[in-house]
Amino acid sequence: SRWYQRRVRGTPSYPLGDHDAIATIRRQLDVDVMISGHTHKLEAYEKDGKFYINPGSVTGAYSAIERDPVPAFILMDIQSNSLVTYVYSLANEEMEVKKIEFKKGGCSKGRINKV
Repeated sequence: SRWYQRRVRGTPSYPLGDHDAIATIRRQLDVDVMISGHTHKLEAYEKDGKFYINPGSVTGAYSAIERDPVPAFILMDIQSNSLVTYVYSLANEEMEVKKIEFKKGGCSKGRINKV
């Protein structure tokens, strides 16, 4: 089955990073995966059979929302009905890599957060 994706500049949610506001935007866009940002807070979670990810901040820059950000970035691999996300983060001066698998229609393995 086909993945529905759409790119938008910025995440116009208020309050910034609010999961319910981001879910509303995802429904309006009618996408399977919602990538948001601007909070500098690394998050990946499944909600209502859809996948949400905020890659955080690659530099670990301070923000008003996340006062102790962890430098992080993601790589995504989409094939057929499977999305594999590799989350790279720097914790205690050690690079950590986590693998999160999401199947279209739900069922994640290796999630960072679940809402």
